[in-house]
Amino acid sequence: MEIVTAVAYAEVHDAYLRDHPIDRAHEANSNMYGEQNLERADGIPGGWWRVRLSRADVLGIMLPWHLSEGGELELVPRSGLTVGEAADRIRAAGAAWTAANPVCAAKLRLLRSAPFTPVYLSTAPVDHSDYGDLSVRAGLIHIDGLHRMLAWELAGRLPGRAALDGYLAGDPEAAATPARRAGSAGSARRGGPARVGGARRTGGGSA
Repeated sequence: MEIVTAVAYAEVHDAYLRDHPIDRAHEANSNMYGEQNLERADGIPGGWWRVRLSRADVLGIMLPWHLSEGGELELVPRSGLTVGEAADRIRAAGAAWTAANPVCAAKLRLLRSAPFTPVYLSTAPVDHSDYGDLSVRAGLIHIDGLHRMLAWELAGRLPGRAALDGYLAGDPEAAATPARRAGSAGSARRGGPARVGGARRTGGGSA
């Protein structure tokens, strides 16, 4: 993960609404919930950062509970799964998962060829019930972009180098460590540039 620069929340909020309008006509439009989670994430200490992500970074992002848009087969349990683990679950279930979760599957089909747009992450879970039982409490944690990240991985489109734009809420040093499970004794590394799978800073700037 490359850390590009610090940014103000207003930039993050404007970028989100530009790509994900709240009033978009879609039967499964959940953009209002994404906006609410951005507001929750704004309270995480450390401010906001513009970042670039590689496929390896994306596959390690922790996803919260996801019931597959009201489908019959849960995609992500309350303890969470990484993007890579969730993608493997979809691959393994195949047509059975698609048939049991038609709305979620339709989103994934639609987004497979969609242009890359920024994903939204935090270094700690936001204060919402979907995140309450996550077994990971620090690292790269999803705020918005679950279907996009999964669709791009399933389509084989995620970039090998750090080229996917994203916004990160929280101290980048908290994302420098391998994701910590709740109750673990691990502590964050300090004293160097933020790193997730070889992350590096590429620019300065302030909010």
